[in-house]
Amino acid sequence: TDSNSGITQERAKELGIYVLPMPFFIDGELYLEDITLTQEQFYEKLTGDADVSTSQPSPDAVISLWDDLMRNKGYDEIVHIPMSSGLSSSCATAMMLAQDYDGKVQVVDNQRISVTMKLSVLDAMKMAEDGLSAAEIKRILEEQKFNSSIYIMVDTLEYLKKGGRITPAAAALGTLLKLKPVLQIQGEKLDAFAKARTVKQAKSIMIESMKNDFEKRFQSPDGKKMHLEMAYTHDLEAAEAFKEEVQAAFPNNEIVLNPLSLSVSCHIGPGALAIACSKVIE
Repeated sequence: TDSNSGITQERAKELGIYVLPMPFFIDGELYLEDITLTQEQFYEKLTGDADVSTSQPSPDAVISLWDDLMRNKGYDEIVHIPMSSGLSSSCATAMMLAQDYDGKVQVVDNQRISVTMKLSVLDAMKMAEDGLSAAEIKRILEEQKFNSSIYIMVDTLEYLKKGGRITPAAAALGTLLKLKPVLQIQGEKLDAFAKARTVKQAKSIMIESMKNDFEKRFQSPDGKKMHLEMAYTHDLEAAEAFKEEVQAAFPNNEIVLNPLSLSVSCHIGPGALAIACSKVIE
């Protein structure tokens, strides 16, 4: 997978997963997520008004990893889970590169990012342990891809404006009215969902929307068949306080809280809070 999954290099080693670091250009210099760029350094540069842009792993980096796994590490097949094709061209690049591997590399386009993508990686591991082939794992993950939902509250519109995700006029109006927009990822892209006047209102919109998804979209009002996750950018304290509210609303679910991967953080800035779910693969 890649570091958009939020799986750190250290955790990847423990799990036996291989994680391609996402490249960033900061003031023209190349950095690699979780290798030459920590979360702290990233936010320092982002809030210090540095010119930050995201990139995708180079074809060389992808091929080198695959070749190393097959030639030196003795793997027969690879399941490769990049970030959603709707948010980056890294998925299309990997699919093109995989054509030279005679079906031994299966690239999964399951339209996920961050905590929901991480769960796909863990699901893939579980299926591999259960003896499923790379092609079967790809098929199941792609069949299940839309069984996930993410809501994100953004603290500032500045970064969405910078990345061209919203118009400068909309950003100016939102800032003037002190709006706290709630965004959603239902499938491949980041979309507007609701405008809240206060952080409190934004939080309650996210919780209610998630309850509604559990009940109506996933037919699991008690949350028994659902994974529930949360993510945040740069403010752990605020995230932990929100986690208590979410836990009270979903008493049957264990909540996993992780920092949001930097490719997403780059476009939404610090102070964001997200709540996400995905359906358990039976």
